Amino acid sequence: MRVPVYLSCLLFFCFQLSAFSHNGGNDSDDEDRFLQQPVGIYKTTTPVKIDGNVDEEAWYNGHPANHFWEYYPTDTAQAVWQTEIYMTYDENNLYIAAKCYSKHSNYIAHSLRRDYESTGSDNITFVIDPFNDHTNAFIFGISPFGVTREGLVSGGGRSSRTDWDISWENKWWGEAQVQDGYWSAEIAIPFSTIRFPEGSRSWNFNAYRYDTYSNLRSTWTRIPMGQSIINLSYMGKMEFAEPLKKPGAQVSIIPYAIAGSVKDYDSENQPTNSNMNFGGDVKVGISSGLNLDMTINPDFSQVEVDQQVTNLERFELFFPERRRFFLENADLFGNFGNSRINPFFSRRIGLKNGQEVPILAGARLSGKLDNNWRIGLLNMQTAKADDLDDPEPSFNFLVTAMQRKIGKQSNIGLIFVNKQTFEEVENSDYEVNEFNRVVGVDYNLASPDNRWSGKFFLHHSIAPEKLEQPFAHGAELEYRSRNLRATWDHQWVGEEYSAEVGFVPRRNFFRINPEISYYFFPENPNINQHGPRASSRFYWSPESGKTDHELSLSYRIYFRNGSRLYVWSENKYTYLNNDFDPIRKGDAVLPANTEYNYTDLNLYYTSDRRKNLYLSLRPSAGQFFNGHRYSMRSTLTYRYRQFGSVSMDFSYNRVNLPQPFVPADLVLIGPKIDMTFSRSVFFTTFVQYNNQIDNININSRFQWRFAPLSDLYIVYTDNYYSSDFSVKNRAIVAKFTYWLNI
Repeated sequence: MRVPVYLSCLLFFCFQLSAFSHNGGNDSDDEDRFLQQPVGIYKTTTPVKIDGNVDEEAWYNGHPANHFWEYYPTDTAQAVWQTEIYMTYDENNLYIAAKCYSKHSNYIAHSLRRDYESTGSDNITFVIDPFNDHTNAFIFGISPFGVTREGLVSGGGRSSRTDWDISWENKWWGEAQVQDGYWSAEIAIPFSTIRFPEGSRSWNFNAYRYDTYSNLRSTWTRIPMGQSIINLSYMGKMEFAEPLKKPGAQVSIIPYAIAGSVKDYDSENQPTNSNMNFGGDVKVGISSGLNLDMTINPDFSQVEVDQQVTNLERFELFFPERRRFFLENADLFGNFGNSRINPFFSRRIGLKNGQEVPILAGARLSGKLDNNWRIGLLNMQTAKADDLDDPEPSFNFLVTAMQRKIGKQSNIGLIFVNKQTFEEVENSDYEVNEFNRVVGVDYNLASPDNRWSGKFFLHHSIAPEKLEQPFAHGAELEYRSRNLRATWDHQWVGEEYSAEVGFVPRRNFFRINPEISYYFFPENPNINQHGPRASSRFYWSPESGKTDHELSLSYRIYFRNGSRLYVWSENKYTYLNNDFDPIRKGDAVLPANTEYNYTDLNLYYTSDRRKNLYLSLRPSAGQFFNGHRYSMRSTLTYRYRQFGSVSMDFSYNRVNLPQPFVPADLVLIGPKIDMTFSRSVFFTTFVQYNNQIDNININSRFQWRFAPLSDLYIVYTDNYYSSDFSVKNRAIVAKFTYWLNI
């Protein structure tokens, strides 16, 4: 472990030199002309009607947010088509209104479903950081059709791909109207929805807008193009006329009732299993920054099915969490380590090898104590699951997390994860440990000028027996400017590091992963930016020395219409410590203690998502271990205005390996119909044909949102064998859930 620790110390020293050699600010070209006057917010004494018309006098008492800056396709001029934002408030709600000026009135939306996708759609999003910590924020967005979305930003918002969660939901309201020369919107956000320090008068604020006709993205506070559009380093201020009081009672009860039938055709003489069940969640605002979530007998049958992929890799695949109970403040528990060395992965609770494990009850306390401290405490109890393919006793899951802000945006975090059963397992048929524990510390770094960021972590696992090398460690340092991005990343996982409630698909290795990218910004009407990227990954194990490498050289082109083209070649070296069947058909294996060096060529293209018909393509051809592989992955989508879409996911892999392997054609086809009849009635049908796992899945889901965050779901699921189309199992479920504030 000495090598990675020494490397971490060196990276930490380099980071501190970089961080403290700058005197702060948002960017090296931060100038007074980029600063915005704070949004002035005065309390209204007259009601505000949320109808999208922005005609109440209360909107115009304060100072608006205006003079938006371009973010895309350039970032050095004010936006051609401007946006104006107004705010007011009363005892219970924060009100925000916007006027979004445009040359046209033919606005685009992907659907009428809540939590729409912003790319390729007209919309405006408000980013609110009530604790002024530049680390966590709420986002609230709305389209010209009055469709809303909300989410949570974590990690400073430095990555628009990993630092936000659009799955979070809460109660608020919004409406929009298309006017002559602009579209307007009004929203009302209850103060009980937003966590904020009592007595505060000033919050960090920013807003960004997508205008499809001009293909313009603009922000109120200027953000350089090299940074994420949700980056919390670049925030203005919203200032209230009076200190805010703690909101009143913040208690929400969310009961559910469910009825369904399940038939397992694989088991002979197995009758249809019909049942009815009840349960629910309770949300309690303990303070203006802390929230308590409790659940009894939770059910997640309405959650959309995971999208399958063809797996030709040696390790477990990652699927994101979709269950609502686990989503608020999920980053506080789940962002320790990194995506491949994560000590807590909430999908380990209530799921095992794709099968559901009943959860009896659970509670989670999470949020902010003040501007510097965040805490999290989660406890859940599962039931005994003897009917699984791999039975297990009841388990208690306890997770505690704490985070302390350091400087402007850095923080240090501590986590403790405990999985434990109180049943006798030593002499039973259960092949499980009595307990598994992980304790860890993470240090997340960010320089004041936002050019440097990094992460350093050390985790230790504890089990009933003594473990050899029970540590996991990693360090990352990234430099980012307008033209250049460079990253150093290394990881070390001990042979017996065990995180049963985490996501750690590989152990007993040391890895380094340097990457560098450079971007040119040409004076070209069709190309926005382009440039090369080089990356490498090297793996070593104590027993075998170097076991893997991946060397990649690519060129990326970003067109002004939003389409992208990547071309890259990748060389891989693999030393197999164990037998491996890459096709997963069970016909043959590549033997252990053999090595392979192979190269392929890849292309990726995605078209303009503003069009009704758009597609993505990813062909690949080249060597594969000691044979060859030819593949094509594509998605074709047709959107009928905002009322729905039909898409087709297609994946084909032709794998030719020498005998005793048989040439394999692996096909994954996934047509999907997504209809949004209104802002409250939705229907989705998703079919997945996957001959690698011999399965055809049909999942149809009807949703009626009859009140805010209150739904009726009817879900039908069918599974067949792809080889002969015989039925595996079939289920239909109806679920009613209601959100009640008291």
